[in-house]
Amino acid sequence: MADTVKGPASYFSSIEKKYGRPIAEWKDLIRTSPLTKHMELVAWLKTEHGLGHGHANALVADTLAERK
Repeated sequence: MADTVKGPASYFSSIEKKYGRPIAEWKDLIRTSPLTKHMELVAWLKTEHGLGHGHANALVADTLAERK
């Protein structure tokens, strides 16, 4: 039986399909943004890039978790 992807990464395939960019590209945008707070980054992805709240939240959560 295949492992089930859990947490923020469970959104990644649908994010790539819906918005046409690979996850690595989204993460690079987040890392290079001058914003640092979770909800600021979520709001920025929603307003500047048209992502839905859940998708933006998943990307930001996963990217910020890598810093820890």
